[in-house]
Amino acid sequence: MERKKFLLTTAAAIPALLVGQNLTAQKPKRPNKGFVVKATESRFGEKTLLGGKNPNDIKVSQKDTNGDLTIFEYTGNEKGGPPLHIHLHQDEIFFIVQGEYLFQVGEDKHNLKAGDTIFLPRTIPHAFAQLTENGKMFFLFQPSGKMEDFFGELGKLNAPPPPEQGAKLFVEHDMKIVGPPLKF
Repeated sequence: MERKKFLLTTAAAIPALLVGQNLTAQKPKRPNKGFVVKATESRFGEKTLLGGKNPNDIKVSQKDTNGDLTIFEYTGNEKGGPPLHIHLHQDEIFFIVQGEYLFQVGEDKHNLKAGDTIFLPRTIPHAFAQLTENGKMFFLFQPSGKMEDFFGELGKLNAPPPPEQGAKLFVEHDMKIVGPPLKF
């Protein structure tokens, strides 16, 4: 009787094992070599200008990391920033290279300058404003989610979208606007 129970249990487990192997086998491979992305270039040579004048270059793509990470280099040529928003699925980290920025994370506000880093946890309302005429920062999303597509869509516009269109873009990319841009 024990042998029959063992055989039935083993037979029932085989489909689950095969499904697990198929899920593992279907994951895309990561690159087997490192790569370099030069200054003022983007990972795959595309150019994304936010607002028609602010380069936002992909340095490490979700395609490189199986969706685990995306890193952007943003060069700001005007003051201001996005509305207060949340990411439903991504943590975000900013590293300031040049200029000065005001960040809000929840209720807390922070002034950041070159060399400073800030962590923004997922589901916490946040926004930033560039306070200087020119600025540069690296920022990353973990996991990548739909962020590369989001910035690709924004890059197709020559100016910030009207509020309704902007809110729709945020929702389509797993984010939600929860307040206006920061006043500075």
